[in-house]
Amino acid sequence: MKKIKFSITGCLGRMGRQLIKSSVNEKKFKLVSITEYRVVNKKIVGLNPQLNSFSAFKNTNVIIDFTIPKCTLEVLKIASKLKKRVVIGTTGFSKKEENLIKKYSKKIPILKAGNMSLGINLLMYLTEIASKSLGDNFLSKVFEMHHKHKKDHPSGTALMLGKGIATGKKKDFYRLIGKKYLNKKLFPFSKKINFNSIRKGKIVGNHKVLFSSGKETITLDHEAFDRALYSEGAFIAAKWLMNKKPGLYSMRDVLNFK
Repeated sequence: MKKIKFSITGCLGRMGRQLIKSSVNEKKFKLVSITEYRVVNKKIVGLNPQLNSFSAFKNTNVIIDFTIPKCTLEVLKIASKLKKRVVIGTTGFSKKEENLIKKYSKKIPILKAGNMSLGINLLMYLTEIASKSLGDNFLSKVFEMHHKHKKDHPSGTALMLGKGIATGKKKDFYRLIGKKYLNKKLFPFSKKINFNSIRKGKIVGNHKVLFSSGKETITLDHEAFDRALYSEGAFIAAKWLMNKKPGLYSMRDVLNFK
């Protein structure tokens, strides 16, 4: 079977390094290029890191991007002209940037997920079901914990779960966004969706969705112990994307959750 040629952006980042490490076990893939936002004068797994450019991506089939929004949009601009597929694990996009991604997806296949984990995507599915079933009698909030180096908050996964709550209620997520707390021991429920983010230590990821009627609380919980589950999910997504037409897809499409 012909191997899938792929590229990794942000090769010196935490996820970039993890993707490179995991790629050794991905027999159906061949790493052809790696990029970084600055010039790097040393080889990594036999490859010279490049800047995002036409030459960096011309020989690839799919680009896997876990960077920052500015970099992702730069990658998409190039990929759309080269007609390359892109798997996006980057988080922290603004509404305007989300709309730009949708625009690029009309030209190329893009799979975007705030989290590549099977468990998290199942949690998202269950969150929608719970939100729909519990209705407006229950208030909701989202809690998440990550390592001290994670810059954005709430995490992309927490926002994804917030969207799951809104979807269940058939309401506009952006109108339901409440307060965004950082490193608070306790934070309140409200008629909107409040978020609390903890940044400490080397925590890979912990997310909780809580629903409360005032008389009872329901908690949906997921904890990640190994960063490899995200890179493994990205390779599953990349393989799935290979025979897809231009469009914006998610891990939910990959896993066939209805």
